[in-house]
Amino acid sequence: MATIYEVHPDTPQPRRIEEIRDALDQGAVMLYPTDTVYAIGCGIHVKSAVQRVRQIKQLSNDKPLTFLCPSLSNIASYAQVSDPAYRIMKRLIPGTFTFLLPATKQVPKLVMSPKRKTTGIRVPDRPVCLALLDALQVPIVSTSAYLLDKEYSTPIPTLEVGQTLDKAELFDRWEKLVDLIIDDGSEPGYEMSTILDLTDANYPEIVRRGLNWEAAAAWI
Repeated sequence: MATIYEVHPDTPQPRRIEEIRDALDQGAVMLYPTDTVYAIGCGIHVKSAVQRVRQIKQLSNDKPLTFLCPSLSNIASYAQVSDPAYRIMKRLIPGTFTFLLPATKQVPKLVMSPKRKTTGIRVPDRPVCLALLDALQVPIVSTSAYLLDKEYSTPIPTLEVGQTLDKAELFDRWEKLVDLIIDDGSEPGYEMSTILDLTDANYPEIVRRGLNWEAAAAWI
């Protein structure tokens, strides 16, 4: 049964963040709120935890995992950022955008796309995520929380604008699959991040229209 941590949405309690950090350092997997949807995540530095995330989400090793970084400058450690890509990202970070970029050697093979050698990175605009990143000092895996039935995973339902998922149901579905659940009082979102392919930033492409995709389109 997962441990639930209630944290303040704007000023997360340092003691609670430290407890979550310690659990992540030891290989915990968590359900946590992002600025798009609730996500399943772990520290990128714990191989066993990353493998668990893949197993829970039924993702094969050829499917790359997105991860969160605290800033644009931090992204440069994990991805090759060209000047055109930098200009686009600077306009959109922090926010609801995932950037596909060529990975550096700092990205574990279990996280990146093995064929393209690319990785997906986000800089969230949510205090809880940023507090965890600051405490952990490594990126955090972020893959959308699917609602699980008995044997098969199904995506978060597509809801009408203005509707939200029921948080109690979401927590109930995940409490036996993860170690930690972080609750900042918010209801789950229903729109995914917008994905921008910047592997060739001279020809940027929106490969998934998600939250605030119009803002991304304006800059590419």
